[in-house]
Amino acid sequence: MKEPKIFRPEPGDPGRPRRGLDDETLVQQTSVFRDDLLAGHTILITGAGSGMGKAAAYLAARLGANVAICGRDMEKLEGTAALIRESTGNETFCQSTNIRDPDAVEALIANVHDHFGGLDTVVNNAGGQFPQDAIDFSRKGWMAVIDTNLNGTWWMMQEAAKRWQADGKAGHIINIVANVERGMPQAAHTCAARAGVIYLSKTVATEWAPLNIRVNCIGPGVIETEGFRMYPEEALARFHKANPMKMRGNAWDVAEAIAYLASPAARFMNGDLMIIDGGQAQWGVIWPAGMPDYFSEDGAA
Repeated sequence: MKEPKIFRPEPGDPGRPRRGLDDETLVQQTSVFRDDLLAGHTILITGAGSGMGKAAAYLAARLGANVAICGRDMEKLEGTAALIRESTGNETFCQSTNIRDPDAVEALIANVHDHFGGLDTVVNNAGGQFPQDAIDFSRKGWMAVIDTNLNGTWWMMQEAAKRWQADGKAGHIINIVANVERGMPQAAHTCAARAGVIYLSKTVATEWAPLNIRVNCIGPGVIETEGFRMYPEEALARFHKANPMKMRGNAWDVAEAIAYLASPAARFMNGDLMIIDGGQAQWGVIWPAGMPDYFSEDGAA
């Protein structure tokens, strides 16, 4: 049996460029929204120690929200909280949580309610994957991605909804997924998980409508964050070519979309999937481990 290909580079390689918005750049971003858009609104964001989650937490705080964040790395969460404190003067609720553990998720939801006296929006941003041909996935690798990206998201959704139902309160869930319409070569595990979340969201958006709970998804395309460290440089060199705008998005693009969905402006959106990909769905395919020679033809995206 042939050895599986390993595409992941060393994430700590000092020779690789830093990517994503650093704190200095993040606080300089301008927003189309008024400063008090989310005043009095309590929002919980998973995976908020870096990338899109960190940007979303910072923007929500800047717009006046009560912000709770969780993730597995408390040091990173504290970094996000410090950025928010220094930039806005607001304090952030932080809790180290493994969303794969339903008991830990139940405790997190309860603690956020206790701390702020309620919860309005849950943003399921936590997740992860690695580039590899599907035929080479180990059982452990497959289960790790499914358990985080699908099961972990579900535990967050269900526990939040159960608490809103018990309290007789409205709620809103925003799931960060991916554009899976044409498949995701070299990322079949996360494609399966994200597709599950999309159709799970559409299903419970109907089931939970009588409870006044809305559920929507955001599908980012090529968004440059610290997560790019998972991909080899030869693959990153052509990521932007997979959309007709031939550019990469950034975490702020997604943060602004999250703010919109969390705001009263999106009150009539339910069971929807908002795609932020520069038109990638109509144009090209991302090969996160690098395009195989078989598909390398002139004009291929």
